[in-house]
Amino acid sequence: MNVSPQQLPLELQLRDDATFDNFYVADNGLLINCLQQQLAGGERFIYVYGGQGSGRSHLLQAACHQADSAGLTSVYLPLAELQEYQPAELMEGLEQLSLVCIDDVDAVLGQAEWEQQLFHLFNRLKDQQVCLLVSGTTSVRELPVQLADLSSRLSWGMLFHIASFNDAQHLAFIQFKAQRRGLVLSEDVAQFIFHRCQRDTQALLKVLDTLDQASLEQKRRLTVPFVKSIMAW
Repeated sequence: MNVSPQQLPLELQLRDDATFDNFYVADNGLLINCLQQQLAGGERFIYVYGGQGSGRSHLLQAACHQADSAGLTSVYLPLAELQEYQPAELMEGLEQLSLVCIDDVDAVLGQAEWEQQLFHLFNRLKDQQVCLLVSGTTSVRELPVQLADLSSRLSWGMLFHIASFNDAQHLAFIQFKAQRRGLVLSEDVAQFIFHRCQRDTQALLKVLDTLDQASLEQKRRLTVPFVKSIMAW
């Protein structure tokens, strides 16, 4: 991750697996296309929203990985983890970058200093034609914004809701993620996992983590009896 020298020395690491290739697209094809085109003359400001496990953080980090691959500068700021920082210092010099990704913006909304600094940052980024990708848990009109001018800035550009999965897509998601790990996951095993696991992408990924590790350690393929024994289902 390339950052401005004026920025605080944050020890933020992008997840290696948070790439566009490793994101299960389902009904989000238009969103993914817009994100991939953002740095290549596409829409400079994009706001995405979705609930827990929707993949918001994955997409913002994927955008940073893509910027890095293109030799461009970027920064990923998960505001839910950065609330102890002074917002003015955190955002200083970001207009010198190619892409700024702000995750969990609603984590700091309602705090006057954060809202003022976000407002000024958005203006600087627009003046310098820097790309901005922001995520939140709700649509812009539902965000708890106190500063009206910031609310209008958040409505700039394109707004996307990350579509949730139906049951068939959850099954396909499990198999997609397993394949990316080099695991063979048959339809019957995927069904077995899906019907016993919480219908949440993060929960499903934790199950795959456990099964992946167990499969490696025991040199066993993923069968229903094996999964049942490992997960104590």
